[in-house]
Amino acid sequence: VQLQASGGGLVQAGGSLRLSCAASGSGFSFTNMGWYRRAPGKQRELVAGISGGASTNYADSVKGRFTTSRDNAKKMVYLQMNNLKPEDTAVYYCNWGLRPGGYWGQGTQVTVSS
Repeated sequence: VQLQASGGGLVQAGGSLRLSCAASGSGFSFTNMGWYRRAPGKQRELVAGISGGASTNYADSVKGRFTTSRDNAKKMVYLQMNNLKPEDTAVYYCNWGLRPGGYWGQGTQVTVSS
């Protein structure tokens, strides 16, 4: 399994970014996928998860602002982030399996300026 995250960048508070994660590996359609982030000086936290059937869950801190989706045919997972806040600044990681023991991508930096 390999994961390639992209789409990070620098954005002003209130702005939007869309992260993408390209996955390789068999069984993607049945695999739960997750987005995690690690902010400077903080522990890694789960931001959003999506099941193979596209059921989603979100951290309270991002509910109503972030949306995750997937395209099983393309083996892609997305994280649409709206109304970004400085506290969203972190490295965002795509995760195969929606668990720490799953596979990880290399991460993409998101920086939100105030």
